[in-house]
Amino acid sequence: MPKIAIYHNPRCSKSRSTLALIEESGSVPDVIEYLKTPPSAGELATLCKKLKVGPKDIIRAKESLFKELGLSLKDELSDSEWFEILAANPKLIERPIVVKGTKAVIGRPPENVLEIL
Repeated sequence: MPKIAIYHNPRCSKSRSTLALIEESGSVPDVIEYLKTPPSAGELATLCKKLKVGPKDIIRAKESLFKELGLSLKDELSDSEWFEILAANPKLIERPIVVKGTKAVIGRPPENVLEIL
């Protein structure tokens, strides 16, 4: 059975709730605190493939850092450029992201994780 990984922020209630659902299912996930260990641009590209979304779909555009960096979702940047921005600023990555094998979901709401458990 494929291992489960969660890109987790322990300060986020949704992330904590999602982790609890995974653990309640009997799984022991790999917990990746992505603010301490940010994913690379390449890892983010792989995550988006598994999520079946583009990089703009995993951006926390309401985060104050997004505005401080002068960014807008209307900016005409390539996917690679967005991945580089996210890798350099992991606080902008939507959370939590849960991966199991070739599938992934964003745990907002936390119950989304049930799709891949």
